[in-house]
Amino acid sequence: MSKKILFVILDGVGDRVLNGRTPLEVAVKPNMDFIAKNGVQGIVDVISPGVIPGSDTAHLSLMGYDPYKSYTGRGPLEAMGAGIEVKPGDIGFRVNFATVDENWIIKDRRAGRIKDARPLAEALDGMEIDGVKIILKATVEHRGALVLRGEGLSDKITDADPHEVGKPVLEVKPLDDTPEAKRTAEIVNKFIRKSYEILKDHPLNKEREKQGLPPANIVLPRGPGKVPHLQSFEDKWGIKGIFIAGVALLKGLGRFAGLPAPDLEGATGGYDTNPMVKIERALKFLYEEDGDIAFINFKATDVAGHDMNFEKKVEMIEKADKMFEMVLDKKDLVIAITGDHSTPVTKGDHSGDPVPLVLYAPNIRTDGTLHFSEREAAMGGLGRIRGFDIMPMLMDLSDKAHKFGA
Repeated sequence: MSKKILFVILDGVGDRVLNGRTPLEVAVKPNMDFIAKNGVQGIVDVISPGVIPGSDTAHLSLMGYDPYKSYTGRGPLEAMGAGIEVKPGDIGFRVNFATVDENWIIKDRRAGRIKDARPLAEALDGMEIDGVKIILKATVEHRGALVLRGEGLSDKITDADPHEVGKPVLEVKPLDDTPEAKRTAEIVNKFIRKSYEILKDHPLNKEREKQGLPPANIVLPRGPGKVPHLQSFEDKWGIKGIFIAGVALLKGLGRFAGLPAPDLEGATGGYDTNPMVKIERALKFLYEEDGDIAFINFKATDVAGHDMNFEKKVEMIEKADKMFEMVLDKKDLVIAITGDHSTPVTKGDHSGDPVPLVLYAPNIRTDGTLHFSEREAAMGGLGRIRGFDIMPMLMDLSDKAHKFGA
């Protein structure tokens, strides 16, 4: 009889050593350590050695897709996750509501991590520029999703976001000589100008300025992409799954793969996220709805890495550990815990460092490691593998795999 699979992705969990230890080595995490002691560990190059994964390409790999063949850009995934029904021909972007001065110099790429940018998105959503409809939705904090819908568009354009404070907003340029790329770049530049003209005087921003908070006075698009065509996860693996996440990008990725990606109250993707609502939904899917695999993304570890906050990353690892209390007594459950990439607090961004992985299953051959961490995982029995190697191992451990050959 086949077993259920729980695949937990601790976003950005991998790290480098600071004062002799990593956040995983400092954190008090009895449940993950129990799983490590009774499972088998290894380290994972989610894409390939030294390649710095984006969250989107990383999750594609962890779901068993070759990201070099299936990735067409982050924007459409963000849009789908935000609830925008993207269509063939649409061009999607992820966006930041950011703060600039009157010369368009970036003062804060996240506008002080504004809590609710929906009124700002609503002020821009639905406008039309040169016959192209603008669809804009705010998602979590400063983040949002943008879709251009119209004829003659291309995703072969550059970003507007310089990804650095103190730099000017970048002019969007075509990446090839096609009329479509040139037209799309012009439309995006016009949209950015309109966003500044409208948002700098928006009542919400005027109120933020009175409170001494940075105004979210411009929209910065990046990561343009066309709508991808993914083989559905169920067709690819022959099993029924669910994708549980708090951020729009990953919900969108799950939905493009044909997986339900529910909106759960309390699953915010930030420090205030409630991991218990995620594990409860996963167990309901697996045991009450006869599902086969539940993916859970826990984003807060990555947020702490980007914030370069060692103590907060330790705290978020300990917060995530609590959800595993609910699964240790399951005798028919295969568990995988890993990261989608490393986000070292010393760097404040993704890195190419491999991430730890632990697999736990009934009767699994253990390897003698005792704690879930980067350095112990490197000594584990799985050795060093790639991200898209994990799904075949989970299929085997859960007795869902088929023999290759006679």
